Amino acid sequence: MVKFTAREIRDIIISLLVISLAFDYIINGRDLDATIANFGYMVVVVGFGFVLHELAHKFTAIRYGYWAEYKMWFQGLILALITSYFGFVFAAPGAVYIHGYNIKKAENGIISLAGPATNIILAVLFLMAMPLAAQYNLLGLAVLGATINSFLAVFNLIPLVVLDGAKIFRWNPLVWIATMVLALILLAYSLFGVHIFSML
Repeated sequence: MVKFTAREIRDIIISLLVISLAFDYIINGRDLDATIANFGYMVVVVGFGFVLHELAHKFTAIRYGYWAEYKMWFQGLILALITSYFGFVFAAPGAVYIHGYNIKKAENGIISLAGPATNIILAVLFLMAMPLAAQYNLLGLAVLGATINSFLAVFNLIPLVVLDGAKIFRWNPLVWIATMVLALILLAYSLFGVHIFSML
């Protein structure tokens, strides 16, 4: 059974709101009215991409019987707000801490895969929602959701020690290659192919 502590729920909510605000500020510039008006959209298309990525790690780890808890990184959240002022976001809201004995390589790989896989699924859902979003003048938000989530997948799949990609690669290089290729295709389509769609 998945359990959340009061502190964990607080950390998730704060991370979700701060990351959403940081991206909202970048997209809407210094237009305070637009930032406020679009904040709810940013929570859906951006904030959930970060939070659901981390929760996917948590749920998968718990499924294997390990203790897992999300903890926000206060300095990372402050950096996100500061860097958004300069036109980019250093987005490191927090991480899921997993504890257990004798975590197998396959289990660790699958737990790590859960985060990028969640972003890939979200990116696909945003791309599938594009025709409907276009009817309500929300195509830009659907594109943003697809771009952010596919980028998160690609970034976290980089096989560096601190990222998910290294653990996935150590577990199964073929799974890593397939996942990275899919994430790159989605990112390329979100950045370039979508513009072709919007002109049709």
